[in-house]
Amino acid sequence: MTNPLIQKLERHGILFQDERQILQQIIARTVVYKPREEIAHGGSSLSYSSLIVSGFAVRQNHSPEGQRQITALHIPGDFADLHSFLLKPLDDGVVALTTCTVALVAHSDLKEITRCFPYLTRVLWFCTLVDAAIHRAWLTTLGRMEARARLAHFLCELRDRLDSVGLVNENSFEMPITQEELGDAFGISTVHVNRVLQELRSEGLITSQGKLMIINDWARLQEAAQYNPEYLHVDQKIERD
Repeated sequence: MTNPLIQKLERHGILFQDERQILQQIIARTVVYKPREEIAHGGSSLSYSSLIVSGFAVRQNHSPEGQRQITALHIPGDFADLHSFLLKPLDDGVVALTTCTVALVAHSDLKEITRCFPYLTRVLWFCTLVDAAIHRAWLTTLGRMEARARLAHFLCELRDRLDSVGLVNENSFEMPITQEELGDAFGISTVHVNRVLQELRSEGLITSQGKLMIINDWARLQEAAQYNPEYLHVDQKIERD
């Protein structure tokens, strides 16, 4: 089975053979989830963390009134809940957006990695810090940007994240998230999401064909989004001792 985690981590430094081997071993136990099926329940205490091998998933919370807030989008190579290794119980849930193959990585295996593989531990820690940086960027767009810039920023970010795991083809990529789900992520109505996407299309910035998103003018889309990808640290190298 292809391991997107290895592909993602090797953007930050070459892994030794034993490190690659342990990462291949920990994805041996996989489960396939259907679209909209719950991967991890908020409030649960887990003995494993969920690595997205294929497909897309979201993290989400609900208000006391039952309104959903999507707090993160996860793509292949992402741990959706690596924090569950230490934080118990989970304060949010994870749900499949598409059919997802998920590796259930035992916390006992993660503990073994922290004991025996210090460089690999640092790189995984680095990934959780990037997750936090993405979360801060989402908070900034929610609080300080108009809807047009907010959605443009999301498209730029998603394009760069997918490109880092080889899932972009000439600025086109799969984007299976619905307009309703975009609204739940960025605090606007479905009608408003539709209006903004139509505006981006009419300006020639994007084209959408079903679930396929095509960026027609990358420079202008970045300008509309006020987008600076430095917070993704896509090619930052992690030094060994």
